[in-house]
Amino acid sequence: MQAPEADLALLIEAAEAAGEIALRHFRNDPEVWHKPDDAGPVTEADLEVDAYLRATLTAARPDYGWLSEETEDDPARLNAERVFIVDPIDGTRAYIEGQDSWSHSLAIAENGRVTAGLVFLPVKGVSYSAVLGQGAFRNGAALTTSGRDHLAGADILATRPNMEPQHWRVLPQIARHHRPSLAYRFCLVAEGRYDAMLTLRDAWEWDIAAGSLIAAESGAVVTDRLNQPLQFNMPDPASNGVITANPLLHQEIYRSLR
Repeated sequence: MQAPEADLALLIEAAEAAGEIALRHFRNDPEVWHKPDDAGPVTEADLEVDAYLRATLTAARPDYGWLSEETEDDPARLNAERVFIVDPIDGTRAYIEGQDSWSHSLAIAENGRVTAGLVFLPVKGVSYSAVLGQGAFRNGAALTTSGRDHLAGADILATRPNMEPQHWRVLPQIARHHRPSLAYRFCLVAEGRYDAMLTLRDAWEWDIAAGSLIAAESGAVVTDRLNQPLQFNMPDPASNGVITANPLLHQEIYRSLR
């Protein structure tokens, strides 16, 4: 079994090569399909990156399981002690539209906990990384989450439906912001550019695994919407929403929700 530091090095190398694949198609009219049940678009770049990452990562770690947005789920992953959890392109709509804030989100979980995580934004040339217990980093510089201790006036990354009155005991007066990549939102909280990240609908593991570790290692508390720790490589690979913020602000957000 490899050390988490070696696992992270593998993720970094794979993500950089994946970025080259994605950039070949970026702003080059990639072919697009729409998934059934209004599950969103997928491009030829998503599929090519997924195939590359699966082949490369599982060849390097053949005993690790595999969970990816773009690969049909194989229950065999549930028997693996460690598992790759991958979103080949997080923010596919932004990718299609030619925006620059899509990312590759790669993580490894061991017995339900993420031990290594990487979020790489090829267009921006920015890499966020973390190993469990060793801090979080942006292009090698250590990250620390915001110290804001009250909700009023906080800068929060959330989609508009999350701020509808029915979700809140009293609707907070916050500044709402958005980025299309859920993984990137965690990283923006990790580096203190925003105070919190919130999503109240179910969140797929591949969207949140890498970013949740990066945020937690920067000092944030990361839970589901019911204040429970996130668990990974679950039979149903989705969490009941996510709340991410420093400890004081996290508790205020949780107490403010219905």
